[in-house]
Amino acid sequence: MEGLFKLLLDRVDDNAQRAVDVYTSELPDYRSVAEDRHVRTSMLDFAVLLRRREAELAADGAPFTDKDLALLSTFGELRGAQGVSLISGKRVLDLHDVLTLREIHEAAGLRQTEHVTEMIGWLPANGLAAKSAYTQGFLNGQQRVIPFVDRVQDLAGTLLGDEFVAPGLIESLGMGTAGKYVITIVRVSGTPLPAAQRRDEVVGALLKHCRVPMTWRVPEELVALIPGDNAETAEERAIGLVGEFARMIGRPCATGAAVGRIRALGDSVALARRISRVAPLETTPQHLCSLADVFVELGVAQVPLVDDWLRGFARRLEGGPDLVTTLDAYYRHDMNRMNTAGALRIHPRTLDYRFHRVRELVGLDPGSRQGVRVLSTVVARVLAGRWD
Repeated sequence: MEGLFKLLLDRVDDNAQRAVDVYTSELPDYRSVAEDRHVRTSMLDFAVLLRRREAELAADGAPFTDKDLALLSTFGELRGAQGVSLISGKRVLDLHDVLTLREIHEAAGLRQTEHVTEMIGWLPANGLAAKSAYTQGFLNGQQRVIPFVDRVQDLAGTLLGDEFVAPGLIESLGMGTAGKYVITIVRVSGTPLPAAQRRDEVVGALLKHCRVPMTWRVPEELVALIPGDNAETAEERAIGLVGEFARMIGRPCATGAAVGRIRALGDSVALARRISRVAPLETTPQHLCSLADVFVELGVAQVPLVDDWLRGFARRLEGGPDLVTTLDAYYRHDMNRMNTAGALRIHPRTLDYRFHRVRELVGLDPGSRQGVRVLSTVVARVLAGRWD
């Protein structure tokens, strides 16, 4: 063996030691497990072995053998079983890539360029095979020590953060892959909010009802990612999940939904969250609010002067009786007088009296152009609980 390959072999021990130092410095999970002297020694042995095999195989232009890949999988399983997080498991692979390129650059310098092209050409396909073997082992190890609910919530966090999803991760959790998702955020009303243990129990129960990536780590909001390749089915699943969630926790909830493509979900998450903050609170949500439902309320929420002006109408409607509920039913039934009275279980003349009372209090006819524009927005803001 000669050229770059020999130089890399000569530096294996030093490069492996530096790699372990980087992992334990950059990754708290690795730093924690490496406090055990035997674990740190094992990490160093693996780093040495991997670098030696990379140099030997690249020199021959040969791929990793089945035995090599099995060994990589074993080390990955060991890390997963030690409780290393999914994020750290991915991060250590990224760090290995960076260090490998650095080691090649240092060994070659400006003079020893022989075999650099061969080494760089060997890395992509074989590096991918090595990562896949290590990751599969890592996921197998995690299954033994990390609860299913935690792994699902980790997956949801990875997707929501537009991060790379380890191959096989979604399938290992019994879920199908999707090109796009309906990001569904459920805002929970009331205090105090459930403790973390209770939230995990709810998520576990929801996963039996609808096995999709979801997380409830922020007390006031549940986030679910519904596969959205079939829009109609996705909406049905989302409404079913939200309804079950509201039933389980017994609190009013508001929903916000937006569609986004995988690895580009950030803007959709932000939009769904904003929608959930202006959507109406309901004991049993029947509708998945999207931008089309609340675009006016979103605009109002961004202009405090307009919001305060509308709040003045809400205060006047408190002189009721039940005027906000009545107007809500009226607009939900497309301003059909008989259907509204039927939904409220009141006589049409009682409905007329309430409309007359609205006109007295706010000076607007609920069925007029201006009345619809102003009062429907006022009702939406009241029902969203943003003026409580």
